[in-house]
Amino acid sequence: MNYDITIIGAGIVGLATAYQLTQKRPGLAVAIIEKEEGPARHQTGHNSGVIHSGIYYQPGSAKALNCLRGYRYLLEFARMHDIRHEVCGKVIVATSEEERPRLDAILARGQANGLEGIRKIGPEELREIEPHVRGLEAILVPQTGIISYGEVAQKLLDLALSAGGEAFFNTRVTDISINKEEATVHTDRQPAHSRLVVNCAGLYSDKVARMTMPGLDIKILPFRGEYYELAPERQYLVNNLIYPVPNPNFPFLGVHYTRMIGGGIEAGPNAVLAFKREGYSRWDIDSAELMETLSFPGFRKIARRYWRDGLGEMHRSYSKRAFVKALQHLIPEVGYEDLQRGGAGVRAMACDAAGNLIDDFLIESRPRVINVLNAPSPAATAALAIGETIAEQALEGLGGE
Repeated sequence: MNYDITIIGAGIVGLATAYQLTQKRPGLAVAIIEKEEGPARHQTGHNSGVIHSGIYYQPGSAKALNCLRGYRYLLEFARMHDIRHEVCGKVIVATSEEERPRLDAILARGQANGLEGIRKIGPEELREIEPHVRGLEAILVPQTGIISYGEVAQKLLDLALSAGGEAFFNTRVTDISINKEEATVHTDRQPAHSRLVVNCAGLYSDKVARMTMPGLDIKILPFRGEYYELAPERQYLVNNLIYPVPNPNFPFLGVHYTRMIGGGIEAGPNAVLAFKREGYSRWDIDSAELMETLSFPGFRKIARRYWRDGLGEMHRSYSKRAFVKALQHLIPEVGYEDLQRGGAGVRAMACDAAGNLIDDFLIESRPRVINVLNAPSPAATAALAIGETIAEQALEGLGGE
């Protein structure tokens, strides 16, 4: 198994990297190694399918730049390959006076990021767009859309394979060794030898990175986001996407309503610490992984900072009534019987030892290895742009070899 580049992880970022590499340098020998039996089995396949506009992100940040560029790439890719998608727009709704200044700040960020057509709307126009939402004012974001990222990931894989790439599923990485001539990815099957390795391992990206960066002080903290589904007879309450103004004291967007490309309305997610990196249920526990999280100095500092918000999120995880109450801030008509438990996803949030959640995309390069250490939302929207950036770094790393 000898390749030019080996990619660890078949989520959307790893697959976009493989696709971009095969597009930029036809004939390049690319291998994809994935521990699951197919692509997009974790963050990519468990998200809500929103095409993000880029309105929230700090102007000039990697998130903002890659989201805006990736947005254009994604829509072009979806049109080219007949992937179901719709640019339906969304509203971000202020429901209290204290939220108005935060709404203004979001609007200013979106304008600074170059979004066209975003604007403030009053309660009358809000009711025309979303008749059942109650708010003081809102931002209309026409660029936002919906898509199936699982379908995008599968098409990226198909195209990479048709261009000569190879994929190895049900294959778990056990170690990486590097010398002057090559990088070897050791697995529970046979090793893969290549000139360069790209780590896109998502929820396990820190563990894979430590195989080549043993002093790394960043740890992935898994936060589960749980959804409810709106009963079919009550789906008329939501036309498209409805978001609250985010809590500035908590690094998540808050529970919201999302129309899905395959039909149905999701309500959520909350954000609770998962007791297992791939723990999609409240009852999933991996004692070793949980102790790793709890003993990490950065997590303890975060817990002290956000404990009140965290308790509220945990309460909503176990109390449907509390979850419904949070949703009623946007749509008062939503009742207890209108919702049933839906799916869940787990976000990989990178944290340093000082207790700082890494807010931006983070990619670290070393000789013969590129580690994608942090790729939170909007990484799915931005995947083709992130993949292009990684591919360019990888090809530059190969140099004249």
